[in-house]
Amino acid sequence: MTTLRSFSYGGGVQSTAALVLAAQGLIDFPLFLFSNVGDDSERKATLRYVEEYSRPFAAEHGIDLVTVHRVMQRTGESRTLWEDLTREGSKSLKIPVRMSNGAPGTRSCTADYKIAVIGRELKRRGATALHPATIGIGISVDEIHRANNRRCEPHEKIVYPLLDLGLRRIDCARVIREAGLPVPPKSACFFCPFHRPETWHDMRRDEPEEFAKACELEELLNRRRDELGKDHVWLTRFNKPLREAIPDGVDLLPMFDESDGNCDSGWCMT
Repeated sequence: MTTLRSFSYGGGVQSTAALVLAAQGLIDFPLFLFSNVGDDSERKATLRYVEEYSRPFAAEHGIDLVTVHRVMQRTGESRTLWEDLTREGSKSLKIPVRMSNGAPGTRSCTADYKIAVIGRELKRRGATALHPATIGIGISVDEIHRANNRRCEPHEKIVYPLLDLGLRRIDCARVIREAGLPVPPKSACFFCPFHRPETWHDMRRDEPEEFAKACELEELLNRRRDELGKDHVWLTRFNKPLREAIPDGVDLLPMFDESDGNCDSGWCMT
C-alpha cells in the first residue's frame, strides 16, 4: 500500500517554501492540505496569496493544494473560528487570550481547526493506524524549538522536511523568490493573541478593518466576562484594550518587535 504523503499548508513563508521544494522534486509531498479556519478568520492577505499565487503554482506543477474546513460532526454544518467565538450564548475562549497577568490562557483553536480537520481529511483519504499518513510540518531551523511538541495521532507520522534540509526562515524566503513568487505575509488569524506588537501596529495602519474587528472581538469577550463576574482578557500582553495598547500613528521601538508567543505545535503561522 502506498503511503499517503501530505504537507500541512498554512499559507506562510515556510510552507510556501515547502510547496516550491515539492514542485522542484526536492521533497516528496504531492498533496498540500490548507485548513482554512474561516474566510472571516484568516488574514485577508493570506487568503489572497493562496488564491493568487499558491494555488496556480501548485496546479502548474501537478501538486494538489486542497482547502479543508471544520465541519461539525453532529450537525454537518461548517463553522468558522470567528463564528465559534462570537455566536450567541458562546462562552468559548478557544484562542490563547492574555489573562490579567499577561500570560496566555489555554486554547483549542489549533487542535480543533487545524490538527483535527487535517486529521479527518487524512483518514478520509485512507490513513489508518496500520497505514499512517506522513504529514510534513513547515518548521525551519530557527524555530526548531517548535518541533516535536505534541504526540502523533495513530493515523499519522509527523516529519519536518525543512529541518532535514537545514533551512532557516530567511532561506525559505530566498527559495520562494528564486521560484519567481513574492514572499507571502506571515499567516495567522487576524485576531490571534500571539501577534507581535509590531504586527498589530502594521495591521492598524495597513488593514484597519481587520484591526477594528479584532478590537470588537476583545470587547465582546470582555462583556461576556463581565456578565460572568470574571477578569478581563486581552489580545496583547499589555493588560489593556487593544485600541490603547497599540496607539494609532505611533511607531513602535524595535525592542517591542519580539515574539509574543507562538503556536508550539507548528500547525499555525507557517
